[in-house]
Amino acid sequence: MAMVRVGSIVLRVDDLRRQMEFWAAALNYAPREEPSESNDFVVLRPRDGVGPNLSLDQVHSQVQVPPRIHLDLYTDDQAAEVKRLIALGATEVHWSKRPPDADYVILADPEGNRFCVVDTTR
Repeated sequence: MAMVRVGSIVLRVDDLRRQMEFWAAALNYAPREEPSESNDFVVLRPRDGVGPNLSLDQVHSQVQVPPRIHLDLYTDDQAAEVKRLIALGATEVHWSKRPPDADYVILADPEGNRFCVVDTTR
């Protein structure tokens, strides 16, 4: 029986180069191929080979709030990762419905695409 798995998550972006730099550093991913001036798509792959690809597609689209889909990034050092991601260009998103004891922090990438940093030690 044939099985499927998530091979790549595709994110629409306006600034391909900037988003590639952010997400490659954020996830410790590397581009499968360096993008060229004529290329409007890049596949980022995990350096260690574990996990799905993140593909960036340079197609303008409106950021939807709340997003219909977002990434949850898991870590056992949430405070350090949030600080690192903000230094890379992410911003913290404050949401009035977030419980005070939530195990996640909501961030947005440089173009406003939201994602969560989840504390796996809880």
